[in-house]
Amino acid sequence: MYMLYCLQLQVRTKMATHKFSSFLSRTLASSLIRSHSHGRTHQFRRVVSRYSTATASEEPITPPVTVKYTQLLINGQFVDSASGKKMKTYDPRTGNVITEVSEGDAEDINRAVSAARIAFDEGPWPKMTAYERSKILFKFADLLEQHTDEIAALETWDNGKPYEQASKVELPMCVRLMRYYAGWADKIHGLTVPADGPYHMQTLHEPIGVAGQIIPWNFPILMFVWKVAPALACGNTIVLKTAEQTPLTALYAAKLLHEAGLPDGVLNVVSGYGPTAGGALASHMDVDKLAFTGSTVTGKLVLEMAAKSNLKPVTLELGGKSPFIVCKDADIDKAVELAHFALFFNQGQCCCAGSRTYVHESVYDEFVEKAKARAIQRVVGDPFRKDIEQGPQIDSEQFEKVMQYIKSGIESGAKLETGGERLGSKGFYIQPTVFSNVNEDMLIAQDEIFGPVQSIFKFKDLQEVARRANNTHYGLAAGVFTQDIDTANTLARALRVGTVWVNCYDVFDAAIPFGGYKMSGQGREKGIYCLMNYLQVKSVVTPLKNPAWL
Repeated sequence: MYMLYCLQLQVRTKMATHKFSSFLSRTLASSLIRSHSHGRTHQFRRVVSRYSTATASEEPITPPVTVKYTQLLINGQFVDSASGKKMKTYDPRTGNVITEVSEGDAEDINRAVSAARIAFDEGPWPKMTAYERSKILFKFADLLEQHTDEIAALETWDNGKPYEQASKVELPMCVRLMRYYAGWADKIHGLTVPADGPYHMQTLHEPIGVAGQIIPWNFPILMFVWKVAPALACGNTIVLKTAEQTPLTALYAAKLLHEAGLPDGVLNVVSGYGPTAGGALASHMDVDKLAFTGSTVTGKLVLEMAAKSNLKPVTLELGGKSPFIVCKDADIDKAVELAHFALFFNQGQCCCAGSRTYVHESVYDEFVEKAKARAIQRVVGDPFRKDIEQGPQIDSEQFEKVMQYIKSGIESGAKLETGGERLGSKGFYIQPTVFSNVNEDMLIAQDEIFGPVQSIFKFKDLQEVARRANNTHYGLAAGVFTQDIDTANTLARALRVGTVWVNCYDVFDAAIPFGGYKMSGQGREKGIYCLMNYLQVKSVVTPLKNPAWL
């Protein structure tokens, strides 16, 4: 996400605003605050009044798209669930129902797995040349690009994220990642291995078989592509379960994949709830591999079900409580803006959100004041409106969870600098919230809040901040903001996380592997490392008769 956000961030440190040269910079960030002045408090009060009432007075914009696909996709056909049951999907802007979709359960998972198994064992997909598979994946990428507006509108409607973020950032990332793995399809191969004797030894990299995939609600279309692209490039077949909150874009994209030439049964999409459809997929005896993105609590259950069934291998991309470390030599204006982005992007609903902001004691007070001011300036409202930075939380459950954490922060003694309240009278909007004087024993310092709540800590030296940053069950990502290369290198090696961003954040290039240490998961998404999640390595040994060389 930051990849586009950072298409040349240009900061005017002595002026009232930041100006960004990239489109995303204009849509995800607004101007920085003025330096200290007597008139600033009055200005802030006027801003607070404006953003606190804007959402309540807006009438929601009618989404520029219609819902076309609401059934399960099994064996190349859209079909009703075996039970005939349906479930509602809601508009986070209002809480109103968008539509009803088929609710899959264990019987539907069985049907989908059967279709995927037949497609793998008997169908053309794994028997195609890798080049033919790559052409279908490239064509799908082209179709994604052509249908960007419709998919982005569905994503915003179903999820609540800003439309400009979905259309200008996330869909292009999907297209790029799809093309990245389409390019890999005909470059997957084994090795010839030298032997201590008269033998020809080689390794084959074979598709693993039927892959079960479970995706989350915070980045529905992006996670769909993260999961589907490498699995298909390796020649596997798939049963994918969408998040019950956000089924619409996966169904739309799956239809495009079939238009691109994907054979029937290769990709099956089941919408349904975690305990029923998700549980059936995780414990299915005919699923060869499982990939899950979601909470750490659910990830443990998925891993247990996989182990208790057929011991299928599992990759997990789970929760985080990522530190963002601002060192004493940092340009504070730039650091404030980047820390703000690291936390508030996507309504704070991001597994790698920089949710623990550590600031050196020498610049702490200045940082807190400017972070507070930046949060107050954040533009919150209907995500279909232009220049909106923050939409609603995904649903009432997540909204209430975030509000309870805010209450906990106040009650535990953290200082509420700004925000902390519901925004408007309908939908699931929350004021951008900033806490200072946060201690590690507070829940807001320990738990993954998954909302627009920034917690700011004070530290004295590098050894201390590295120890405190690592004192968590999580280890997904971290940010380091410094002008000193030695400081950057010291912290990059000290932090027990899967990704360290130095003077940047949320850079998600298709080739960069992503995943966590500790309870943030196992395995890696994206890049070359992800391919091994979907391949088996087979050793083949053949005797050699009178070899000319060994």
